[in-house]
Amino acid sequence: MKQLNTIIKKCIEGDETAQRELYVMHRVKWYMQCLRYGKNNYEADDILQEGLIQIYKDLHQFDEKKSKFITWSSRLISHAALKYLKKNSWQNTFLTIDEIQHPETTEAVHHNLNAKELTALIQSLPMGYRLVFNMHEIEGYNHNEIASALNITSGTSKSQLSKARKMLQRKLEFQLTEYSRNER
Repeated sequence: MKQLNTIIKKCIEGDETAQRELYVMHRVKWYMQCLRYGKNNYEADDILQEGLIQIYKDLHQFDEKKSKFITWSSRLISHAALKYLKKNSWQNTFLTIDEIQHPETTEAVHHNLNAKELTALIQSLPMGYRLVFNMHEIEGYNHNEIASALNITSGTSKSQLSKARKMLQRKLEFQLTEYSRNER
C-alpha cells in the first residue's frame, strides 16, 4: 500500500511515469469492467479512456481511510461507463423478456467457461439488462442506487436484474449445449 500511496502522490503532482505505473497496475481490472458495460472492444476502449480521465482528474479526492483505491477507481469507471452509455442513447433499451428471442435448450452441460467467453455472454445482453446486471452483481450497487443512476424505479431495476439473470442463464445453457454437441 505504501508503494501505491507514493504513486498516487506522484500522479497528483503530474508525474507521467507514476500515471503510467498506476495504469499498468490496474489496467486489466479496469478494462474487464469496461468490457462488461460496452458491447464491444471499441466501446470498452472509449469507456476506459473516459474513466481514466476522471480518475486522474479526481485523484486528489481519493481518501484511503474511506475505501481502497481499486474500489474508488472502479466506481469512477462505472460512472464513466454510465455517462458514455447515456450519451449514446441507451435509455430506450430496457426491453421486456417477451421482446427477445431465446434459443431453446434441451440440457445443461457442466463446463468451465473462460473469462473471455463469460464476458462475451454478458456483452450480448440487451443494454438495460447489462447495465443493471453489472451494477448490481459485479459492482455491488443496490437497487435504489441503480434506480437513481439510471433514472428508473427500483422496481424496474429488480425486474431488469431478474430478466438479465434468466437471459444469461439461457444463453449460458445454449452455449454449453453447443459446446457439448461440438465435442461429440
